[in-house]
This record gives sequence, C-alpha cells and structure tokens, in this order.
Amino acid sequence: MKIGDIDLGARPVSLAPMEDVTDPSFRLICREMGAASVYTEFVSAEALIRDISSTTRKLTINDAERPMAIQIYGRDPEAMVQAARIVEQAQPDILDINFGCPVKKVAGKGAGAGMLRDIPKMLSITEQVVKAVSLPVTVKTRLGWDCENKIITDLAPRLQDCGIKALTIHGRTRSQMYTGDADWTLIGEVKRDPRIEIPIIGNGDITTAQQAADAFDRFGVDGIMVGRGAIGAPWIFKEIKEYIDTGSCTPLSDAEKFDILRRQIRESIDRIDEYRGILHIRRHLAATPLFKGIPNFREMRIKLLRADKESELFEILDEIKTRFFAL
Repeated sequence: MKIGDIDLGARPVSLAPMEDVTDPSFRLICREMGAASVYTEFVSAEALIRDISSTTRKLTINDAERPMAIQIYGRDPEAMVQAARIVEQAQPDILDINFGCPVKKVAGKGAGAGMLRDIPKMLSITEQVVKAVSLPVTVKTRLGWDCENKIITDLAPRLQDCGIKALTIHGRTRSQMYTGDADWTLIGEVKRDPRIEIPIIGNGDITTAQQAADAFDRFGVDGIMVGRGAIGAPWIFKEIKEYIDTGSCTPLSDAEKFDILRRQIRESIDRIDEYRGILHIRRHLAATPLFKGIPNFREMRIKLLRADKESELFEILDEIKTRFFAL
C-alpha cells in the first residue's frame, strides 16, 4: 500500500492518533514492534498558529519513527491552511486531517467529527489543505454523525476528489462515540466502490492478530489502523505482523512485556517529570491486557494506579511479577 510515494508494504497496520497516548516514546516503541507507520496526538490548528508551546511540542519528530504522520484538526479553513503549512516545516511524511474525533470539546465546536454535519466545509478545508502543502494529505473520519446519517459511502469519493492520498474510516458514528461494536461493512463497501482509487484504511475494535487478518480478508481494506488495542500493549503490532506474514505468531513472554511497560514508565518520566510522567503512563498501566483476568487483582491494581514515585511503581511491578507471574 502506498500513500503518495510512501510505501507501507502489503497489509500494513498503523498506530492511530490518540490524544495523550501517542507521544514520541510510545510511537517509537510501536514502530519497533512492527507498526507500519505512526501518528501524533492530534494537533489543534488554532493552538498551532498561536504558537502554544504544549501544541508545538507535538511536532517533534524522531527519524526512527518514520514513516509518521502529524494530524491536525480545526473548523476554520484559513486556520487549517496556516496550520498545515506550519506542520509541513516539521517535515512529517504525511499530513492527516482529523474529521473523526467524537469528544464534545472538539466535535461540539464543529471540528473533528463535527465536520460530518457540515460536508461543504469539510470538503472545502480538505481541498484547501491539499493545495497548500506538498505533503501527501490523508483524512480520518467516521461513518457519519449518527445512525440515521451514515454518509461515508457518498462522502468517500468526494474526499478523494479533493486530492487526498488515503482515507481512514472508523467504523462508528459520532453519536456512538466508542460504544457498541465497530461496523466494518460500510468500510468494505467503500473499498469495493469502483470510483475509489486511493487506499482505504479500516479502524475500530482491532485487538488481536486474528481480528486484523480477518478484517483484511473479509473487507478487502488496504490497511488497518489500531488505536485503543495498542494502549498498554504496543506488542500487538508484532503479533499482527507475524500472523499476517506467516499465519501464526509467537507472543512476547510476560517478562518481555513487563520490560516494555518499565521502559514506557522511564521514558515518560524522562520526557516530562516524575509526577506528570507517571500520571501520563497510568492510562497504559490501566489498559494493559497483561493484567487482565488475574484473580484477586483489584487491590494490587489500585495500588499500582495510585503510586506517584518511580521507585514505588517499579517495586509494585516487581511484586506483581513475583505474586502473579512467578517471574
């Protein structure tokens, strides 16, 4: 699969953009684990053109992450064009436009998935951004605003006509947020549309290698994007890649998974500071499948998520390894 001149290989699986998740350390680990490409946390166009430091820091790129994309969102066409030009100076491989974020503070103000209620403006922004930069521009969106307005089969060709080089579709409407099951049938319908010439990337509910392979086989997508399934489990990319390439995979050992979590903790602290770095990494510790299904784990889980010192956190992880994993 190619996005412009960028070759991601056959059946690529990429790390989805996620706010407060896809920081530089996590992106690099996912690339090392086999992610075909990675995306930044989404970047506010308005904050970027105002030069807000917390936003401009999101443009930092490590060459080892490549190919990587910077994703922007906003509702004002002029601001989106200005932001796109600023992003281009950071030299990502791809510029992605977020028309899919469902959270109220974004979609409720007309940005992200809010654009699904104003298609003319969505198309205008897309066309203007494509013309403003030399980077390959892609779009990530949803099936529609709600179940009565699943418009993606009509929208996809119109976005393609704006000049985008790939389209990622999350298999839910905005009103669903992240509830219910992702519906891949319309993603497959878009892919089968004879008008569609750009790569179609599917997104939603991929948490195992078998699910990824099945999505490729059943719906014919060119690529897959994994989001929440990678939180606390960057090794999912290794498992998917091996399974797709060979039909089987050898999971990392529990000891190796513990080492990855410890690396995430250390690098989060190094990047920010001890207190905020631990707050940031708690989402990964809370979500990791490594601890799921362990009987009588509630007390230890609370202890783990309340720790606010690096030494304390590592002691608790060592205790978990000894008590529950015999490592």
